[in-house]
Amino acid sequence: MPSTLTPARRPRSAGPRSARTRRVLVTAALAATATGTLAACGGAPTGAKLPPDPKVGSTAAPAADTTAPALPRSKPTGMKIDAAGVDAKKMVDLKVDPATGELGVPNADTDADNPGWWTEGVTPGEKGPSVLVAHFDTKHGPALMKNVKNIKLGDLIEVPREDGKTAKFKIREIEDVNKKDFPTAKVYGDTARPELRLLTCGGEIKDGHRTNNVILYADLVA
Repeated sequence: MPSTLTPARRPRSAGPRSARTRRVLVTAALAATATGTLAACGGAPTGAKLPPDPKVGSTAAPAADTTAPALPRSKPTGMKIDAAGVDAKKMVDLKVDPATGELGVPNADTDADNPGWWTEGVTPGEKGPSVLVAHFDTKHGPALMKNVKNIKLGDLIEVPREDGKTAKFKIREIEDVNKKDFPTAKVYGDTARPELRLLTCGGEIKDGHRTNNVILYADLVA
């Protein structure tokens, strides 16, 4: 999915701010002004056969009463999801383009099999929603999240960090939604506990791109 997030305008800076204050401001801007959707996935294949619509569907379980204690800030270095055969050893930094207001995604040519992390958000395991993005497919063929349909409620997303710890998140909701209905506030809005959102693409290919976003919501359990 050589793709971008739809416009999410960064607020103008009025002087030095803490990392958390900057995150809250940027998150508020995303929730207030953007659809937040992954704009394009798949693309015209270059001799590669793209996977069919994964037909993930939406499902949810009650939120856990308690979660693991929040971890200090430490950058993610990879991602593992046993249920989908994912074991990435790299994490790409993703930023909002100040010119377009769009959030970047992993490079489709060089990082189709690596996830990316929104650096203006919290690191995985910190209090709040950490947002990761990974390709389902690109114009070159299946990518990191090609087996997303195998993921079920209760499965784990493991995120190793630079501090040597691994943040483990239990999936409590899977949402398969048309891009025009992307739930920006739900994905990017601040939370009172450590949570994770993993965004990829789904749906059929229309005009060369996937029509849907698949969003995994997960809570820190270890």
